[in-house]
Amino acid sequence: MFENSVFGRLDQALQHAIADAGYEKPTPIQEKAMPFLFEGRDLIGCAQTGTGKTAAFMLPILNHLVKNRKPRHIGHPRALVLSPTRELAAQTAENIRKFTKGMNLPFACVIGGVSQFHQVKDIRRGAETVVACPGRLIDLMTQGFVYLDQVECFVLDEADRMLDMGFFPDVRRIISKLPKARQAMFFSATLSPQVLKLAGELVRDPAQVMISP
Repeated sequence: MFENSVFGRLDQALQHAIADAGYEKPTPIQEKAMPFLFEGRDLIGCAQTGTGKTAAFMLPILNHLVKNRKPRHIGHPRALVLSPTRELAAQTAENIRKFTKGMNLPFACVIGGVSQFHQVKDIRRGAETVVACPGRLIDLMTQGFVYLDQVECFVLDEADRMLDMGFFPDVRRIISKLPKARQAMFFSATLSPQVLKLAGELVRDPAQVMISP
C-alpha cells in the first residue's frame, strides 16, 4: 500500500487505518524521524505544530505495541505522551483513535478541568497508551490509578511550551518515575538552553531531526 515510503514499514492494520484517515505520503518530519524510531533510537525533534509530528511519533509507538503484544497490567501503560495543553492532548488522543481503529489498543486521555471519572475508567480498561497533561497525571499517580514503571515509549511534546507554562518541576517528577530502559522522544518548536538541558536529562545518544518552519 505504501511500499515506497516510510509508512510501508508499519503493521498492515496501521497502514489500512492511516489510508482510511486520508494519509497518502509522509511529511518531512515523518520521513526523517520514523526510521530512527523504528530502530528504537531516542530522538530530539525540532518542529512546529502542524508539521505532522504527532503521527511521526505516534505511528512508530503504536507499531511497537502491535508487534510486541504483552499481557495488560491495569494502570501500568506501556506508552506515555506528555502534552502542555488540554487541546493538544485531546488532538493527540483523536489521532490515536483514528490510527487504532478496530485494533484493540486501548488508550486514555488524562487532562485537568474535567471530571477524572471517565479517564480512570479508560485506564481501568487497560489503556496501553496514556496521553496526559502533567498536573492531572501526577494527581492520578498520587491516587494510585497510574504507575509508570512499565513505560517503554515516552514522548515529551512541545517542551518549550511546557517551560513557558511552568511545568518543568512536574515534568522532572514524572521522568523520575520512568524506567531507565525506555525509548524517549523530545519535541520542541524552539531549542533554548533550558529546553536542551531538560532534553539532556531525558534522551540518550539521540538522533536529531530539525524541520524548519
